[in-house]
Amino acid sequence: MPESQPLVGVLALQGDVREHRAMLERAGARTTVVRRAAELDEVDGIVLPGGESTTVAKLARTFELLEPLADRLRSGLPAFGTCAGMILLADRIEDGVPGQETFGGLDVVVRRNAFGRQVDSFEAELGVDGFDAPFHAMFIRAPWVEKVGADVAVVATVASGPQAGRIVAVRQANLLATSFHPEITGDHRFHELFVSMLEDRTGAAGSR
Repeated sequence: MPESQPLVGVLALQGDVREHRAMLERAGARTTVVRRAAELDEVDGIVLPGGESTTVAKLARTFELLEPLADRLRSGLPAFGTCAGMILLADRIEDGVPGQETFGGLDVVVRRNAFGRQVDSFEAELGVDGFDAPFHAMFIRAPWVEKVGADVAVVATVASGPQAGRIVAVRQANLLATSFHPEITGDHRFHELFVSMLEDRTGAAGSR
């Protein structure tokens, strides 16, 4: 893949690292893994996969990555968070554990495990702003967004059922987040959206 394509790091502390890399490469990006602060300097954007948000935050602190990544996000590093990654991008959490840390940057309130436990996992067809056909989403111990700030755009909500209207995808400037796991659906449109955000920001990442 040409080096003119954006280089996207996938935070490789927990979660579907391989699956995210495959989808990003289908969407036209180069990929690498990020486990150390020095590796952040090489990437044009980062993906925060699902997993257990408290565990990822603890591992990030252990690997001396928590503050460096938070600083890079404040400085404008584009990021795409899925499921636990959405929680880790949120500025505020409901139902978090005492002292739970996040990287922050996204002006939202996210409710952790809002859709229930593992046995409550479900699939849904979502209408997504900017997509010409519904997106088949898979929710696994998923959060939802309780509140959004003035600069946050709602990208998708649950259309029907008892949780109709719940916000499950948002975007704020160069940050994108979903409650669900787009990396395991075979549909790379969310990854394509994120890559296009990087290309818009970097002029097709021509500097790398």
